[in-house]
Amino acid sequence: MQLQVVKLNGEVSGDIALDDAVFNIEPKKECLADVVRWQLARRQAGTHAVKTRGFINRTKKKAFRQKGTGNARHGARTANIFVGGGVVFGPTPRSHDFKINKKVRLLAMKTLLTIKLKEDNLIICEDLNIEMAKTKILLKSMNKMKLTSALFVDSLESCGNFRNACSNLHKINVLPTIGFNVYDALRHEKLVITRSAVAILQERLLG
Repeated sequence: MQLQVVKLNGEVSGDIALDDAVFNIEPKKECLADVVRWQLARRQAGTHAVKTRGFINRTKKKAFRQKGTGNARHGARTANIFVGGGVVFGPTPRSHDFKINKKVRLLAMKTLLTIKLKEDNLIICEDLNIEMAKTKILLKSMNKMKLTSALFVDSLESCGNFRNACSNLHKINVLPTIGFNVYDALRHEKLVITRSAVAILQERLLG
């Protein structure tokens, strides 16, 4: 499959061959949902906790004598039925992560790229090299390309100035190829991948 390659100013600079095994598969949208849930679960800190009876700093002396008071039998005031007592079955620190097969993750990435291409929301850019990290200059390029919500993907070595320039632009973000993921791509309307990043992603998804 051939696709046009454009520059940041919107000019066409050539063509690129895209592998059908990555950019033109039968979409499996259920994989997208699974991977998004997996990514969000991994982001949870899991540090929620409450104080159980063992953590309450109260006397362990019996509240009142066992019989003759007309009240129910009680021991220490650390019991959960008393105000200030411990919590029963409360949350404890734990990991929310769960296992998802590597094949499912790769299939979700291919599905994402296929859907973006079919919906005309995939743009292949020559590179993201800019002379100065100026947001005002970059914004002019975004307007020429009609980008209001876009995720840029490039190799880690070549997007320093571009990353700094777009840090103040709303819904414009940049990621290295190693950090490219389903969740962040779905949060943006357009997906812009550089020529060098395409080669890296195809090798990664076909390997």
